[in-house]
Amino acid sequence: MLDLQLAAMMKQVQAAGLPDLADLPPEPCRGLYRQILAAADMPPADVAVANLSTDGAHPVVLRVYTPRLRPGPHPVIVYYHGGGYVLGDLDGYDNVCRQLCSDSDAIVVSVDYRLAPEHPFPAAVDDAWQALRWVARHAAALGADTARLAVAGDSAGAVLATVMCLLARDADGPRVAFQALLYPPAAGGRAGDYPSHQQHAAGPTLTLRTMEYFSRHCFGPTGMAPDFRGAPLLAPRLGGLPPALLLVAGHDPLRDEALAYGRALLAAGTPTTVVEFPGLAHGFISMAGGIASARLAQRLFAQALRDGLAATDTRG
Repeated sequence: MLDLQLAAMMKQVQAAGLPDLADLPPEPCRGLYRQILAAADMPPADVAVANLSTDGAHPVVLRVYTPRLRPGPHPVIVYYHGGGYVLGDLDGYDNVCRQLCSDSDAIVVSVDYRLAPEHPFPAAVDDAWQALRWVARHAAALGADTARLAVAGDSAGAVLATVMCLLARDADGPRVAFQALLYPPAAGGRAGDYPSHQQHAAGPTLTLRTMEYFSRHCFGPTGMAPDFRGAPLLAPRLGGLPPALLLVAGHDPLRDEALAYGRALLAAGTPTTVVEFPGLAHGFISMAGGIASARLAQRLFAQALRDGLAATDTRG
């Protein structure tokens, strides 16, 4: 059964006659997505905010959120936003990252990676990797402790986060202590035994049509990720990764592929906690201002990051 507050919200959306995201070209789609994110968001938390960028041929813009309540060095979370690799930006996820900073008592670095179709796969992966390495190199200047480094993300951003763990493992660094993932499209547009694709094809938030729209823009006409960087379920090895938290929504076409990824992590020996919110739908991390259970999920997400990073606290 759909969460009652979410059901009421979706009635309002239907009454407003908003189109499916898949019915719009990318640029107006991005504008609509910003409106959707703002509709049930939390008020902005009181944290310090600064805009920075990496160096290199394709500098990546970062937004750094720092807790005000105690001096550093703080743990640091590199956050990758959702939006199917096509939508999303620093402003749309500003309140989510402010709240995560406040709830986790960690520095949060939000990554403004390049979007498809202007910059198709693997541009987002390249930017995500550049950002992670930049944060690790500049941790001291940020007031962060690189020994307490985590990655996190929602939807497409969750794929980027877990792929960063795979790349870091194989490159022997940066060392990531924890990964926190929200409803990742872990199959990268590939078919599989995922009944939720059809069970929740019509939403209530993400639809199957929109999933396919995103995949075509990012991965090309086939709509399928060519390798594990877009579909971590294709990774030849999932062992040797940092502990993971995986949150999924019961009313989400991505539910079953996200759960399949959780099982694959566990089978590979990666410590993984999987939590399903049966009444919620895709995108709930941005609904905490209007849905009590989404706020609970948000708190759980932050607490898991606090706990995962506290386990690596080197300050004594």
